[in-house]
Amino acid sequence: MASIEKRTNSSGATTYRVKVRLKGHPAETATFDRITDAKKWAQHTEAAIREGRHFKTSEAKKHTLAEAIDRYHTDILAHKAKSTANQKHYLKWWKTQIGAYRLFDISPALIVECRARLLNTTNKYGRKIGATTANRYTQALGHVFTIAMNEWEWVETNPIRKVSKYKESRGRVRYLEDEERTKLLAACKETDNPYLHDIVVLALSTGARKMEIVGLKWQDIDFNRKMIVLHETKNDERRVLPLQGYALSLMQKHAKLRVLGCEYVFPSKKTKIDKETGKTTYQPIDIRTAWENALKKAGIENFRFHDLRHSAASYLAMNGASLAEIADILGHKTLQMVKRYAHLSEAHTSSVVASMNERIFGDV
Repeated sequence: MASIEKRTNSSGATTYRVKVRLKGHPAETATFDRITDAKKWAQHTEAAIREGRHFKTSEAKKHTLAEAIDRYHTDILAHKAKSTANQKHYLKWWKTQIGAYRLFDISPALIVECRARLLNTTNKYGRKIGATTANRYTQALGHVFTIAMNEWEWVETNPIRKVSKYKESRGRVRYLEDEERTKLLAACKETDNPYLHDIVVLALSTGARKMEIVGLKWQDIDFNRKMIVLHETKNDERRVLPLQGYALSLMQKHAKLRVLGCEYVFPSKKTKIDKETGKTTYQPIDIRTAWENALKKAGIENFRFHDLRHSAASYLAMNGASLAEIADILGHKTLQMVKRYAHLSEAHTSSVVASMNERIFGDV
């Protein structure tokens, strides 16, 4: 609640001292010459505190969201070892939507309004943005505010904390049928990208994520032990992938054609030359366009690169792998994430139950 105290000094001048007190927030005070200004300030300040837009410092009024995002790029994203492409894309969208707003003026209601406009729009590949992706956009912005609050002291609260997440689906299981897999691999061979076919085979064979594969380095492959060691994963834990069969033969063949002086297994044609040392710097290949073209050529719809990971897990389940084994291969810390594949291993589960029944009731 706000209280206004009338004061008169020794010279007879009158001022109005306003104090706003709300439970859970420090008291805010200000002094005005006119009662109308005092009342307006009290009303505005109380509303701003309730909406999480009021800060003791003036930093939130000095800086725009665009400035915060730019600094976040420099201070945070530039030093991340993992790919930040998605975060950059999400933050670019927020910057175009409300980048001109001062941090002071960004409220949970404004964020919810923007997010609602994002939902069900289509990306450049014609896919609709659903609840899960919309949540990722919001999370990316939330981390900007967290850094601005904890490290830069530009804001005192994070408005994202008051924004409820969209309810996400249980997780889809979209995997390639045999005919689809044959068509897709054939289409991958016909693209302009020389590595796409091998990358897709590796994804289907190991269940590795896209960035884990395109960022693969020769030092990570142990041909003698027939395995790949992933040092940088989503869970920040090393993971070992068995390299077997067709995938192994492809990688052995590919190793004979490796680019000298390049650490990446699948390097991009685009390179940079250091002016001082003259050394060539390589980057991982970008397969997005080639991948989309291959899907179109194969006539496969409603399928993402990440679904190759689902396909690998599904094939494992259908060939008798336990959920614990699937979780270990995919790098999941709990079985919760792989329960979506449980229905695909019904035959295996039935045989286990049958064996158990035979053992305990066989003589009945």
